[in-house]
Amino acid sequence: MEVYRSQVLVCGGTGCVSPESADLYRNLKSEIRKHKLNHEIEVLRTGCLGLCELGPVVIVYPEGVLYNKVKIEDVAELVESHFIHNKVLERLEYKAAEDEGKVRNLNKLDFFKKQLRIALRNCGIIDPENIDEYIACDGYKALEQVLTAMSPLKVIENVKKSGLRGRGGGGFPTGTKWQTASQQVSDEKYIICNADEGDPGAFMDRSVLEGDPHSVLEAMTICGYAVGASKGFIYVRAEYPLAVERLEVAINQSREYGLIGENILGTGFNFDIELRLGAGAFVCGEETALMQSIEGRRGMPMPKPPFPAVNGLWGKPTIINNVETFANIVPIILNGADWFRRIGTEKSPGTKVFALGGKITNTGLIEIPMGTTLRETIFEIGGGIPNAKNFKAVQTGGPSGGCIPEKELDNPIEYDSLVALGSMMGSGGMIVLDEDNCMVDVARFFLDFTKDESCGKCTPCRIGTKRLLEMLEDITKGTAEMEDLDKLEHLALGIKKVALCGLGQTAPNPVLSTLNHFRDEYISHVNDKKCPAKVCRSLIQYVILEDKCKGCGLCTRNCNIGAISGKLQETHRIDPDVCLKCGMCMNICRFKAIVKI
Repeated sequence: MEVYRSQVLVCGGTGCVSPESADLYRNLKSEIRKHKLNHEIEVLRTGCLGLCELGPVVIVYPEGVLYNKVKIEDVAELVESHFIHNKVLERLEYKAAEDEGKVRNLNKLDFFKKQLRIALRNCGIIDPENIDEYIACDGYKALEQVLTAMSPLKVIENVKKSGLRGRGGGGFPTGTKWQTASQQVSDEKYIICNADEGDPGAFMDRSVLEGDPHSVLEAMTICGYAVGASKGFIYVRAEYPLAVERLEVAINQSREYGLIGENILGTGFNFDIELRLGAGAFVCGEETALMQSIEGRRGMPMPKPPFPAVNGLWGKPTIINNVETFANIVPIILNGADWFRRIGTEKSPGTKVFALGGKITNTGLIEIPMGTTLRETIFEIGGGIPNAKNFKAVQTGGPSGGCIPEKELDNPIEYDSLVALGSMMGSGGMIVLDEDNCMVDVARFFLDFTKDESCGKCTPCRIGTKRLLEMLEDITKGTAEMEDLDKLEHLALGIKKVALCGLGQTAPNPVLSTLNHFRDEYISHVNDKKCPAKVCRSLIQYVILEDKCKGCGLCTRNCNIGAISGKLQETHRIDPDVCLKCGMCMNICRFKAIVKI
């Protein structure tokens, strides 16, 4: 076994792969070989560390130097400076906030200070395609403990005692679900990992699969032992090619090591896992629709009860948990239920992973203890709103969630508190909105998504979401009346009550939460025919300010439809009847003479 003087970790999550991280990794290895340093310096590709705003990220240990936004053309200089001359390449080193000083311990960065990584414990640290690295981090130790020293009942008791709730959105107690399946008498039972993450802006489950796939395989095998199942499926959308690739590698490695398959660890327990690829239907995130898809049918929800733990895949008892839920199982077994229970809150123990995005300084992947406030998350971990803009709202729970205003930011993040605010935990999307966002348009955007993703099986969702969208579009066009707001609310509440599945039941949340917290914006659209955020095209107008226009003609030359007129060195004018309101003229004006009103 070689001992290296330095280890170089290159973020290999999708967020960093997009900006050519794969080429960066190959070039680093090549440059190190070129200088004959490959026996001294090890270069590894890891999963997502969460610092997505800084990618591509390269971390050098044992120094702990974090290089950010590294480009391929920087590789030669980085290798020469850091590894040949032992000098940190300062122009690429991450510059922490002034009050943090020179920080080379990631846990001391503001971004990480309030985080606690349990589900993400190995992401960004190990090579996800090397099972030996996972084992070196106590991987498969929990499985050995379970198979050799614990009864299935004891495993379930531990999970129940931990208070772990499903991280896929519903928040149902995981141990209770496992117990129900274990009590069923059947010749076959199934375990399904729901990796059909479809929320816009969400990449939590994908990052775990890309960065620590063995944690999911180990947890599924433990679950199989606990409930008496011998077969598992990971239902992952085909749009996650890197996650699929790493899962395939992990499954083959685990099978080769005898950690899944027949007679696991010589105990006589059999459990195998295979992948099933989804085609990207949002509704297949709903557990009964997901099972229909695995069975080869069109993914459409089924009425419940019976619940999958009693009558699931091919009519057999089936456990369905999402990726993050499974990622918590191994730490619970290794550290104990009491340890997990001490983290978070009484009703929502543990941590939650969020994909933090939108109008936020530190876009990225975070994991925080339940009970952390929204304000702490957005302004301390997320770094606040960029460009000196004012915060307006945070949208949690994906397209089925709600928008939470500034006055509610001191509320803790937990299942029940978010529901009370008209939103939900969801799988973990968190989109921050600023003063430039129109809340009516935000509701319209999410309704447009859920309307398209409706499977069409039930009338409230199939027709109701379409009607909600039409009413929102009328409001953004300035053609609605005040009585339409009451109709909008009435229809939204009706859909919530009678839709068949979770997609339909939660689809009205963006409408109801924005009506509740931002009704003044709706009223302004209807009564004043104005969009306060100046977003809705039908309610805005572009004008040229006489005191600022220099008559340069740049806007005239670039307006393809001839909406702008005027002679050189004279004030120009925009014809509102011709203008398409594309905003191009305002963007190119060098004198800031064009504004929206």
